[in-house]
Amino acid sequence: MAVSLRAAGLLARRPALLRSALPASRLVLRTPQSFHRPRLYTSPTASKKQDHVFHSQLENPGASSLLSTIHKPTTPQTLTEKIVQKYAVGLPDGKFVKSGDYVTIRPAHCMTHDNSWPVALKFMGIGGTKIANNRQTVMTLDHDVQNKSESNLKKYRQIEEFAKKQGVDFYPAGRGIGHQIMVEEGYAFPGTLAVASDSHTNMYGGIGCLGTPVVRTDAASIWATTKTWWQIPPIAKVTFTGVLPRGVTGKDIIVALCGLFNSDDVLNHAIEFTGSPETLTSLGIDDRLAIANMTTEWGALSGLFPMDSSLKGWLRFKATEATMYNDGNILESNRLSRFNHERLDELFENAPVADPGATYAKKLYLDLSTLTPYVSGPNSVKVATPLPDLEAQDITVNKAYLVSCTNSRSSDISAAARVFKEAAEKNNGQVPKIPEHVKFYIAAASTLEEAAAREAGDWDTLLQAGATPLPSGCGPCIGLGTGLLEPGEVGVSASNRNFKGRMGSTDAKAYLASPEVVAASALTGKIAGPGWFQAPEGWTGVVRGEGDLIGNTIEDALEQIIAQADAMVSSAEQTIGAAEPSASTPADSSSSSESLTEILPGFPEVVRGEIVFCDADNINTDGIYPGKYTYQDDVTREKMAEVVMENYDKTFASTAKAGDVLVSGFNFGCGSSREQAATAILAKGIPLVVAGSFANIFGRNSINNALMGVEVPKLVERLRTAFPADTKEPTRRTGWTFEWDVRRSKVTVTEGPGGDSWSQRVGELPPNVQEIIALGGLEKWVMKSIAEQAQ
Repeated sequence: MAVSLRAAGLLARRPALLRSALPASRLVLRTPQSFHRPRLYTSPTASKKQDHVFHSQLENPGASSLLSTIHKPTTPQTLTEKIVQKYAVGLPDGKFVKSGDYVTIRPAHCMTHDNSWPVALKFMGIGGTKIANNRQTVMTLDHDVQNKSESNLKKYRQIEEFAKKQGVDFYPAGRGIGHQIMVEEGYAFPGTLAVASDSHTNMYGGIGCLGTPVVRTDAASIWATTKTWWQIPPIAKVTFTGVLPRGVTGKDIIVALCGLFNSDDVLNHAIEFTGSPETLTSLGIDDRLAIANMTTEWGALSGLFPMDSSLKGWLRFKATEATMYNDGNILESNRLSRFNHERLDELFENAPVADPGATYAKKLYLDLSTLTPYVSGPNSVKVATPLPDLEAQDITVNKAYLVSCTNSRSSDISAAARVFKEAAEKNNGQVPKIPEHVKFYIAAASTLEEAAAREAGDWDTLLQAGATPLPSGCGPCIGLGTGLLEPGEVGVSASNRNFKGRMGSTDAKAYLASPEVVAASALTGKIAGPGWFQAPEGWTGVVRGEGDLIGNTIEDALEQIIAQADAMVSSAEQTIGAAEPSASTPADSSSSSESLTEILPGFPEVVRGEIVFCDADNINTDGIYPGKYTYQDDVTREKMAEVVMENYDKTFASTAKAGDVLVSGFNFGCGSSREQAATAILAKGIPLVVAGSFANIFGRNSINNALMGVEVPKLVERLRTAFPADTKEPTRRTGWTFEWDVRRSKVTVTEGPGGDSWSQRVGELPPNVQEIIALGGLEKWVMKSIAEQAQ
C-alpha cells in the first residue's frame, strides 16, 4: 500500500490542526472521479511497497511481525533524484538531494566523440596531463566518419593516439554511433549516471540510466577531476496508459509528444516515464531508446524509464551474449565486466525506484491506444501531423534516411525491410526498386546492429531495393557527408532532428517519421505508410492531458489520496505558522529593502547596449552556428563572426554590431550541445544575450564560455508589440537600449529616443558565476584552481 508515513502520522495525531485550519468541506477526502480507466487492479509491485504503511500497522502485533525488518522511508525522492544522490559528492551528512539543488557529480562514465580532440586541447590547456580516471572515460568517432580529408584524418589519429596514451576505451570511425556504443557495450547501465558531450545523451534513459548532456568544458573538467557541476532540473512525470495499436511505434510516441505538448511543456525538465506493467511491457527496449533519445527535441535534459521485466530480460540477454561471444579482445572483455549475471543480481536486488509521495514539477499523460502514426515537420519537431493527413497531401519525397542513433538498430532495419518484403510478395517475389527520383540512405547504429540485420537478410533486402549504404555513423543527420538535402528537395528521415538547414539546404523541407514510414515513403516516392495501421473503431482523437492520470493501480489511487492529505496538512501548518510569528521576528521587516549583489573586482557593475532583435522562438544551435562548421577545429574567430546566426538569417552578421545586446524569443539555444553557439556570438563582439527563456544546454555553455545572459520575457512581448509580425525582419536594429544593473539585479529598457523607459528585477548573477565569466570561462577558472592547489 503506497502511502506517506508523514501524512498518515499527521492525520492520526493532529485532527484538531486540520479542523481548525480548514473548512469542514475540505476535510472529506474523496477519491478523484476522473478515472481514465474504470478498472483498478493490484500490481505485482504492491509487495515491494509494504515499507510505506500507516503508523497503526507498525504498532499492531500481527502486522509488526511481518514488517519488523522494514526501514522507515526517508525524504521521498524521484527516480532521478535517487540516481543523482548516488553520484553526488561532497554532500553534507543527511542531505537528500532534490530538484533545484546545485550538486557536484562524479558520473559513472563520460563519453566524447569527434569533439574528443577539442576536449583534449582544453584538458591540456588547463594543465592536465593524465586523465584522473581512465575507466570513467569513453571515446568514439562517429560524426564525420565519411570525411576522408587529411585534416579530419589527422584529428582522428590525434584522438586515437591520445586515447591509447591515456588508456581509455576507444572505438574507431565506422564502429558505431557513440550513444549506441554506450548502450550496447554496457557503459550506460541502469541505475547509474552517465554523461556525454552530445545533446542526445538522454537516450540512455531508455534502459534506466540517467543520461544527460554536458559540454566540452565540462568533459575536460571530468577528465581532470572526475567531477563537474549540475543543477537538478525540475522533474516531470509522464504516464503512459493503454497499448499501442498495430502499426504505431515508439517513434510515433515521441513525435506525437513533441507536437501535442509543444508549448515548452517540459523545457529544461528531467522526464520520468511510467505506466502499468502491461503498458510498459508493450514498449520494447528499442522503442524506449527512441523515445528517450528524442526527449532532447522535446526540450528535456533527460528521459528516464523505470526498471521492469522487459528491461531485466534484455539485460539477462546481454549478459549471456557477453559471456558466449567474448573473443578475448580487450574491449570485449571489458564488456563482460559490465554485462554479467552477478552484477545483474545485485542490480535487481537493489534497483532504485521513485518513492511514493515524491514531488514532480509537472505531470502529463498519454493514452497509447489512441495514437496513430505521426510525422514531424516540415523543419520543426513542434509540428506533428497524423500520417493519414499528410498522405492525403501527396507530398513528393526526394530523399529518405534510415540513419542516426534514434532509429537505425536491427529492429528498425527489420521494420523497413518488411515494407519491401511485403511489396515483393505482390511482385512475383521480386523486391521492388525505389523510384528514380528518390535516394534512400541507410546506416546502422553500429557494426553489431548491421551484422544482426545482415544475418536476418534485412540489410540485403534494402540494398536490393536500391538503398545506398553508408558507414555506421551520424552522417546526414548532422549535415555531414553524402546525401544532404538540396534546395527545394523534401526529405523524410527516421532521425531525431529536422531543424531548418540541419540536413542540408535551408531551402529544403525535412520530415521525421518511423522506419516503416520512411521505407514506405521511399518505395512510393511520397510520404506514405505501409498500411499496417487501422484506426480503432470509434476513434475520435488522441487522449492526453496534464495532471495526474489515476486508474493504473490501487497503489496509485491511494498514493494520490494521501498526497492530497499531505498537501492539506502542509498548508495548514503554514497557515498557523504565519498566524503565530516568532517573538524574535522584528515588527518592521526589512524584506522590502533593496538587496545588493556583491560585485567581484574587475566585473562590470552595469552592462548596456543597443538592442538588436531576432524575433523568433526556438532558435536552435544549428541556427546560431551551422553544423557544417562544428567539427572544423581551425575556424577562426573572424570566420565565426561571419557565419554566426547564418542558418537563421544570412544578414545577421552585417546587421549586428559589436557591443549590441542580442534579444530573442523563448527557448533560445535549443538543440545540440555545441559550445560554438556561445563562442560565435562572443566572436561577433556581443557580450550579452537576452531572451524570453534559454534552453538549459545553451545557458550552461554561456556560463562556461563567459557569455552573459538574462531572461526578460516582458521585453520580448514589448518588442513584438512595437514591431508586429506583419513588418517582421529576421534581424532588426531597434534603436532601443538595454541596461543591466548587475549589483541591483535590475534591468532598464528605453524604448527608443524619447520613448518609454521601464525597469524590472531579474535573477541574481552570484559572485561564483561572475568569477567564471570574469576569468574568461570555466576552462580558465579550472586552470586558476589547479594553480592555486599546486601552491
